[in-house]
Amino acid sequence: MIDLITEAHRFQGLCESLHWKFCFIGGIAVQHWGEPRLTRDVDASVLTGFGAEVEFISVVLKTYQPRIPDAMTFAQQHRVLLVQTPSGIDFDISLAALPFEEDMIRRSQLVEYLPGVELRVCSAEDLIVLKAFANRARDWQDVSSVVERQGSETLNWDYISASLSPLVELKEEPQILERLNSLR
Repeated sequence: MIDLITEAHRFQGLCESLHWKFCFIGGIAVQHWGEPRLTRDVDASVLTGFGAEVEFISVVLKTYQPRIPDAMTFAQQHRVLLVQTPSGIDFDISLAALPFEEDMIRRSQLVEYLPGVELRVCSAEDLIVLKAFANRARDWQDVSSVVERQGSETLNWDYISASLSPLVELKEEPQILERLNSLR
């Protein structure tokens, strides 16, 4: 886990040096907001907007190895860049552009993971939105752990609902909101 945090911190340094707006999501954020669990990769979201993706992807591919052939094309089509650090840690970097993603990054905060090592992570509410939207078994376990650890009464449920509802509508999976309400 220390290697993962160290590599995330290095990536954060790259983003900061280039003045990129970003935050960590996924397992690293769960370590802080939910029940700590084993995670083997780093998930980050970098605000590229629409139209600047190639420039961002090119810079990252100069520092990190692609995990798949033609990572550039895959990232442009799927808005996620799959790379690996020199030490072998996988990174999934989302190319953020939607208003929700921009707001999530704006709301992110620095959290100390190791003495003197802070990482910029999404809020607990944004993590719940991301995990519920993904709608996989592991994600629902994470949502449950965040709700349990943070306490249902401290979470901003109005924000969660307002952010998740349009995404669920686009995905045409209303059961996501029903499942989340049952956890609440």
